[in-house]
Amino acid sequence: MTDKEEPSIQEQARLAEMIAIAEQNDLFRQKPTLNEASGRWVYTAAINAEGPAFLEDCVKAVGEYSDFTEDNDPYGTHEMGFMTVQGKKVWWKIYLFDQAYNMGSPNPSALVETRRVLTILFPVDY
Repeated sequence: MTDKEEPSIQEQARLAEMIAIAEQNDLFRQKPTLNEASGRWVYTAAINAEGPAFLEDCVKAVGEYSDFTEDNDPYGTHEMGFMTVQGKKVWWKIYLFDQAYNMGSPNPSALVETRRVLTILFPVDY
C-alpha cells in the first residue's frame, strides 16, 4: 500500500475553480431567465426550424440534465451535455466569455468577469 501524495496548492486551487465553474454553469442552465447580465442562451437555425414546442422541450431538458460522467465531463465543469429530445439527439454547450463577449473570460470562476453563452444544437451543427 502506498501513500498518496497530497495535491499541491495549485492543484487544490484548480479543483476549487472547476467546482465553482460547475456550480455556476448549473445555476445558469437551470434558470434560463435568471439574469441576462450573466449570459445568453442561443440555438442553431436547425434547432429553431423544429418549432417552438421542440425548443421549449430542449430548454427544459437542458435545465434538468444531470448525466455528467468522467467521460462526457472530464474537467468536471458541467459545460456540455448530450440528450435526446423528441427522439432527436441534441447537444448543449456553455462557453465562458469576457464581459464584452470578445474572447474567453480572463477569470472563468469570477461571475463579475464572465459571461456565459449556452448554445443548443444538433450534433451535425458542431
